[in-house]
Amino acid sequence: MPDVVGIRFKSCGKIYDFEVNGIEVSKGDLVIVESELGLSMGNVVVERHTLATVTKELKKVLRRATEEDLAQKFENKVLEEEAMAYCIERIMARGLPMKMICTEVTLDKKRFIFYFTAEGRIDFRELVKDLAAKFKTRIEMRQVGVRDASKIVGGIGICGRELCCKTFLTSFEPISIRMAKSQELVLNANKLSGVCGRLMCCLGYEYGENEKGEEGSRAEEGDARVEERGEGEVTPLIEEPSLPVQKEVSGQVSERPKRETERHRSHFRSSQGGEIGGQRARQASKGARQDAGNRAAQDTPRQEGQAEKKSEGLTAEKGQDGKFHRRERRRRKFRK
Repeated sequence: MPDVVGIRFKSCGKIYDFEVNGIEVSKGDLVIVESELGLSMGNVVVERHTLATVTKELKKVLRRATEEDLAQKFENKVLEEEAMAYCIERIMARGLPMKMICTEVTLDKKRFIFYFTAEGRIDFRELVKDLAAKFKTRIEMRQVGVRDASKIVGGIGICGRELCCKTFLTSFEPISIRMAKSQELVLNANKLSGVCGRLMCCLGYEYGENEKGEEGSRAEEGDARVEERGEGEVTPLIEEPSLPVQKEVSGQVSERPKRETERHRSHFRSSQGGEIGGQRARQASKGARQDAGNRAAQDTPRQEGQAEKKSEGLTAEKGQDGKFHRRERRRRKFRK
């Protein structure tokens, strides 16, 4: 059972176990280890502890970091910026549809790692030849996703704070739109998407807690119902051939046949449906009577107005005929 320590190479990166190898190290120390990429410098974030079981061979801590190692690390930072600028220049010259994210150089300068993003597969063999001819070392190109790119570059989220993946998240959990629906959030892509263009990781922070709370509340509610009815056992409705029915007097559970229970349920539904249909019919007839009364009330003054106009017209015609006859009699008398 070897003694190991947890070492992290990047901020918010994964923690790897390395065997102590008899070296006195403590939390917060910088150490030099032989990683998969080569000679690297890491930070001890987990105290020394013993592993009960070892699934694979562990690499060992070589030594604690010295002043020369820190100076070499600073020189590598300058070399990384130079390598990235040259790589971007060659990408533009060859017209490759890819975007450079960052460059990493191992402590012993035996490997240059270039991280980039692209929509599909890129044929960068000629680019690797240009970089190898320039820096005379091993070149490695790694394509990463948009979420990993945002974690490397960093940024400010819609909340106004630094990105969670850049601050404390060590890995990415799957996020779905169902998490936003369960929290009753507005389903707007602009508000739910992060800097990377994917659903924000913070949608999953309260999703698990909500699910646990709902399950707990449902369990408590079910227990309370059982306590009110008395002692009993909750069983599935489909699997059991009969349904438990509680008697109010004795408090004992009697088994009623499932067919009889279903018949009572169907009778209750039909009677309930008949009552609802009768209520709807009565409401419809009542509404029809009200509509007929409203139309009659509206037609009565209209008919009265038409009768008044008709009587006025008849009297006017009679008056006009009387005047005409009087004028004719006067004219006849004057002629005579």
